Amino acid sequence: MQRQGVTIDDTFAEAFPMKATRLVITAHDPTWAMHAAVTATGFATSVIACGCEAGVERMLGADETPDGRPGVAILLFAMSGKELAKQVERRVGQCVLTCPTTAVYAGLREGEPIALGRNLRFFGDGWQTSKVIGGVRYWRIPTMDGEFVAQETTPVVKAVGGGNLLLLGTGTAEVLAGAEAAVAAMRRVPNVILPFPGGVVRSGSKVGSKYPSLMASTNDAFCPALVGLAPKTALDAGIRCVMEIVIDGLADTDVAAAMRAGIDAIVARGAAAGVVRISAGNYGGKLGPYHFHLRRLAGEGGGIA
Repeated sequence: MQRQGVTIDDTFAEAFPMKATRLVITAHDPTWAMHAAVTATGFATSVIACGCEAGVERMLGADETPDGRPGVAILLFAMSGKELAKQVERRVGQCVLTCPTTAVYAGLREGEPIALGRNLRFFGDGWQTSKVIGGVRYWRIPTMDGEFVAQETTPVVKAVGGGNLLLLGTGTAEVLAGAEAAVAAMRRVPNVILPFPGGVVRSGSKVGSKYPSLMASTNDAFCPALVGLAPKTALDAGIRCVMEIVIDGLADTDVAAAMRAGIDAIVARGAAAGVVRISAGNYGGKLGPYHFHLRRLAGEGGGIA
């Protein structure tokens, strides 16, 4: 399939089940809410080594938050509810509780509850207090700038991780510009994050390695520098750069919507802009049950199998 000169491979992105939660961080002003959100979602690009995948979902106006202050919604994903609970407690305790003027609330209404402020309250050293409003318990922990308010629990829901697009093009500058345009479009889709730096991955990986201790290694089939050296290549002549965009979402339909937005953004620029082909990473359907078919996403139909 070609659209605006951009070739769309007849392949699919393979994604897998995860657990996720949304947190709402508020503060005295948007700057401090974002400081806390960015810090709390740091070192969270891949569950391979980070424990979770996390990112900023969107800014929130004062009319969208529980306490009427400006805020930021973040999403956190992990392979199990137990691991997610550990990551939430550590990241909120070290990165949100410590940030001036912040408070933290659950951003989902239903799901299996895990601790949010339940254990962090002990930082109050006995001075902490709680209040129940509308059947929901909140903890007030004294701090040097006033108090830190945290909802007692946050719900965990089933989610989807690992949706992806591979952007192939004529050079680094051209592909990076295309990736930035795709990322901007995808970030307008609700319920998703792009966990890697700036939403873009230059070190795409495959499962396994020649070194037994590594569970993932460079995706040599998509490395331009290895054309003619690696046993197999997926690259055409003239491809000088490949960038990947990874998507996590609260549902498969959210991931599909983000991938569709990314494809449309690349197609709108046309092949003359430098991204000449769109592909995706999969492992023959063995990694995960969610298959996002690129040509279906680029044309008619939902794109999910």
